[in-house]
Amino acid sequence: METGPSGGALGSDDLSPSSPAAAISRWTFEVSRRYQHLLDKTVPHVLYRWIGCLLVVLIYAVRVYFVQGFYIITYGLGIYLLNLLMGFLSPQVDPEMQDGPSLPIRGSDEFRPFVRRLPEFKFWYSITKAFCIAFVMTFFSVFDVPVFWPILLFYWIMLFFLTMRRQILHMIKYKYVPFSFGKQRYDGKVSSTESTNLPRD
Repeated sequence: METGPSGGALGSDDLSPSSPAAAISRWTFEVSRRYQHLLDKTVPHVLYRWIGCLLVVLIYAVRVYFVQGFYIITYGLGIYLLNLLMGFLSPQVDPEMQDGPSLPIRGSDEFRPFVRRLPEFKFWYSITKAFCIAFVMTFFSVFDVPVFWPILLFYWIMLFFLTMRRQILHMIKYKYVPFSFGKQRYDGKVSSTESTNLPRD
């Protein structure tokens, strides 16, 4: 029989299906699987997801308003949201670094839908999760750092203005819009050569 460093016998009890570690592992896997299943079911319900997100934001805002504190958490949350917004408005491949085909800028160009660097679902999920974590943090006084909140607000507004200005200039320079409304249709007659190449229903 083999013995361990402390002189005890080594066996397969720690890895047996009935061991506490295996039970905890199975429980965490089951919880994770059900949580992911619930998230997958919310994917098509865009409006309800964002309504729920706004509800979480409202709860956090009411909490901060009544406790009159935790402004540093709110500031950090604002910086994180600004970073998420830039990912949501940016193309998956930066045109400055792209050598291949670019986004269509003329009616004769092939239609290519705008692909975000941060998809809408991940954008929503990251925002909701961030506000939930921030809400929990407001129950711990260690995070209530005394700061003069008007300075933080002014600095965040300036940061938002400069960041959005840079993003808008980038959109104008590379002629893209971060929203896609389906396949574009162009007015005018279709030539006989083009009509033969169109897919038929």
